[in-house]
Amino acid sequence: ASYLLDRCQRTLWSTTPSTSSHANQRHCNSSVAETYLSSVEQLIEITDITGSSKKKNIEVDKCKKEQGLKCRNTVFNVTVDLGGSANGSVKTAGFQQLQNYLPHKDEKTEINSIVVSATVENIIQNEVTVEINFTLIRQRRRHVRMQCVSWDNTNRQWSDEGCEWQGSDKEGVCICKHLSSFAILMSKEPLEIPGINEITLVGLSVSVMSLIISLAIQVIVWNGVVKSNALYLRHIAHVNISLCLLVGDCCFLASYKPEALSEIWCKTVVVLKHFCYLSMFFWMLCLSCTLLHQTVFMFHKVSKKNYLKFSLILGYACPFLIVTITFLTNNGAKGKYFSTETCWLVYIGLLNGSIHTFLIPIGIIIFINVFAMLVVIMKLLDQSPNRAICNDKEKTAAKTVMRTVILLTPIFGVTWIFGFGVMLLDLSSGYIALAVNYAFTLMNAFQVRYDVKKKKRNQAITKLKKKVILS
Repeated sequence: ASYLLDRCQRTLWSTTPSTSSHANQRHCNSSVAETYLSSVEQLIEITDITGSSKKKNIEVDKCKKEQGLKCRNTVFNVTVDLGGSANGSVKTAGFQQLQNYLPHKDEKTEINSIVVSATVENIIQNEVTVEINFTLIRQRRRHVRMQCVSWDNTNRQWSDEGCEWQGSDKEGVCICKHLSSFAILMSKEPLEIPGINEITLVGLSVSVMSLIISLAIQVIVWNGVVKSNALYLRHIAHVNISLCLLVGDCCFLASYKPEALSEIWCKTVVVLKHFCYLSMFFWMLCLSCTLLHQTVFMFHKVSKKNYLKFSLILGYACPFLIVTITFLTNNGAKGKYFSTETCWLVYIGLLNGSIHTFLIPIGIIIFINVFAMLVVIMKLLDQSPNRAICNDKEKTAAKTVMRTVILLTPIFGVTWIFGFGVMLLDLSSGYIALAVNYAFTLMNAFQVRYDVKKKKRNQAITKLKKKVILS
């Protein structure tokens, strides 16, 4: 039986078995592989096997199932645990190469494990729970669905009835409610989210237009609104946040269909997106740090020139260093630094993959922003003479900047909290993963519109005030 599964015998499996009257009716019109599996299962069932038996292509293991306890067999690094109320001896067989010969009609999936068969001896079958931990032949890609199946002799095909895959966290684990021959199937293509590409395309197009309008408004009203250091830092940060987000969104649109881009263009787009989105958050950090400095050290003034130097170093030099170190550490390689399937950074697992050089800085910045926000609010609410801001104009400007930080932190911060969920949740997780992906895409695509509407409203109020003063 083991010799028949040798690779040198693969031509034998394409023949049709005899259908003479002496052949068993169940084997008539069956493939060689089906006849082989049924025959070997019967052979193992009636053979007196006392322990583990190993051949090149077949391994058989036996365990004693007792009431209330599990018994475990291991064949070719595949573990089979039998639970439930059944009692008796359980024999498990693992077959190398047999998965390539059994009929498989579903063209969208492929068999990704060896065939494991569980046979019984002197067993009273009441309630049976079989947990199989398969060793996968090919590594499962992210967002690819797996399916636990057993061989159905009646329909002569793999069936998922009575078997359940345990999810992306336990990629090779199946739990079945019956004894049979088992395997695990893997989809050839990853799961897709219905309508997500269309939402992304429309949302980012609107976002890009909104950012252009926002930058235009900033240029038009610059001299009229930048009347203090606090307002200067606010609008400098706004312009740079908008610029970074604009370039990042344009790169995102350029990589809308990753399969249409060459590897070098995909890598270039990933580097630009990595840098621009990091810079956006570092400019938010600039805004928080300068506001915190003005509030805590109210009598220590920072010149516009010094502020600009600090902001440029923090806003652009720090992201540049992170991107450069990440790129060089991973040699800019496909599968390590970036993925050609998504034209984005690689997520392998928790704290594993280049994506964490993006997520960790963002998480730290959001934490610092929230801390700075709380300190500023406490300082502004403190009305004692020693802590009050002497200049009413600066105090008003500080409150304006604080409102900006309070607005931007939830908008960009909460969006990327959903982004963390997108990274962590596999689409095979079900409706929760779909909901998180939809929420992240909608918030990330349309978050700029509110800020533009707010700017338009503020500029209208400013013009109205000027008319009142002139009249």
